[in-house]
Amino acid sequence: MAKNNRVVLYRNLAAWIYLAAGLCIMGFGVALTIRADLGTSPISSVPYVGSLITGFTVGDLTVAMHCVMIAIQIALLRSRYHLLQLLQLPVAFLFGYATDLGLAVFSGLVPGSYIEQWLICLAGNLLVAVGVSVEVTADLVPLAGEGLILAICRVFPIQFPNAKIMFDCLLVAIAAAMSYLFLGTIEGIREGTLAAALAVGSISRFFIRMEERAFFFLKR
Repeated sequence: MAKNNRVVLYRNLAAWIYLAAGLCIMGFGVALTIRADLGTSPISSVPYVGSLITGFTVGDLTVAMHCVMIAIQIALLRSRYHLLQLLQLPVAFLFGYATDLGLAVFSGLVPGSYIEQWLICLAGNLLVAVGVSVEVTADLVPLAGEGLILAICRVFPIQFPNAKIMFDCLLVAIAAAMSYLFLGTIEGIREGTLAAALAVGSISRFFIRMEERAFFFLKR
């Protein structure tokens, strides 16, 4: 029995370390998409535009947005909300500040041409996809955005893929409205945003299949 308990403990510890690594990879990927200046991913569009308006960092506003999403989950699910999902909060802190760290690391990365912008953007989306696949494979707690979509699907008769598309569109619309209202132009939303929306899911599914074979020991 004690040996089995140790095995479970080691698996849980490995899963948490794996998740933390995935969140850092994802944050660095978001930072690369921002440095590419072709538009960031839908989930980071609102924090990015907010950072241009307020002067707060993308990481600060990512954490703030995730706190709002957690609050909405609680309001939607009420008694059905599991307190374990509050672990989305430290997950949000790690993801947000990994993004800020990535922005600092890549601060000197200035693309000199449109092709270079696309190369950096694609590299960023690849890292985001790897981070998403790690998050899914770890199977511990989702980011607050995904948690909110799951909560919506539990309350309303809507399937996850459709809810995901509508949610991403809503975030992009909010970011565009904020940008136009406060900056007088559209920032952070370009062709790279569309590329992220179309590519990240497919790429992450490919990596998920690979990781599930390689890291089967994380499954409890």
